[in-house]
Amino acid sequence: MSLYLITGGAGFVGSYLVRFLLERDQSVRVLDNFSTGKRENLEEVLSSIELVEGDLNDAEAVAAAVDGVEFVFHEAAIPSVPRSVENPVESHEANATGSLALLEGAKAAGVRRLVYASSSSVYGANPDLPKVESMRTEPMSPYAVAKLTAEHYCGVYHRLYGLETVALRYFNVFGPRQDPNSPYSGVVSQFIDSILSDTAPTIHGDGEQTRDFTFVDNVARANYAACHESAAGGGVYNIGCQTRISINELWRHMKEISGSGLSPTYTEGRAGDVPHSLADISAARRDLKFDPKIGVREGLEQTMEYYTPAKT
Repeated sequence: MSLYLITGGAGFVGSYLVRFLLERDQSVRVLDNFSTGKRENLEEVLSSIELVEGDLNDAEAVAAAVDGVEFVFHEAAIPSVPRSVENPVESHEANATGSLALLEGAKAAGVRRLVYASSSSVYGANPDLPKVESMRTEPMSPYAVAKLTAEHYCGVYHRLYGLETVALRYFNVFGPRQDPNSPYSGVVSQFIDSILSDTAPTIHGDGEQTRDFTFVDNVARANYAACHESAAGGGVYNIGCQTRISINELWRHMKEISGSGLSPTYTEGRAGDVPHSLADISAARRDLKFDPKIGVREGLEQTMEYYTPAKT
């Protein structure tokens, strides 16, 4: 049995990973400062995990969190492009400086491998599709810059200091426990909030922008593989489904699943948003044996069921 640390374990993806590991009888420790994570995401599993409450930029908290740990899932972040545009310094300190502090702590503690949650936003303005890990990155927001910076730090710590690292570029992850009430949440959770409150959803732009939506269970499996596949060490991998749909099409799926009669309102596009995104997951298939098992429609059905159990 290995001891896993999940930074940001009270957040959306982090709390899913907690349960994913517990189901596999692994030992789990969580580091979270609860700035964006929610305590209720961990309530039902608190007796089964260790919890270190603290910040990545607190050296003592990080030292306590990484002590005796074999694997780290680094999910902690302020995960918002709009918020980073409003406050770039905050984004950098949490997402770049905090990641560097964690890498330093993990190195000192003799952690075997650290898997870093990066983002497809690092591709930014590069118009080529699908997105391949070797293509030029052109980040369009402070969030994307910070994510890419931390990726480079991971590579340096792998090559220079012998701390095995793997960076996973997530593509539009959605699923249960993604906060639908946050103004910075993903579009799926925002649509769910609209459905639950019977309020017309807002679509930024014309809705024809496309995304590779990825159900959180696929992401959890990719993280687990990234810890244990030897070929992955030092690598950077896209984690998506290699399919894309428009925001308008996403809303049509959710209307059908929920039975909603709402129609969206459209507003101006948001600064820092990219028009189209699609993952090439060939490298993840090769090195991580990654095979996304849950498609968009099934993932949306599971997500809606989580938020509206009485209606399903």
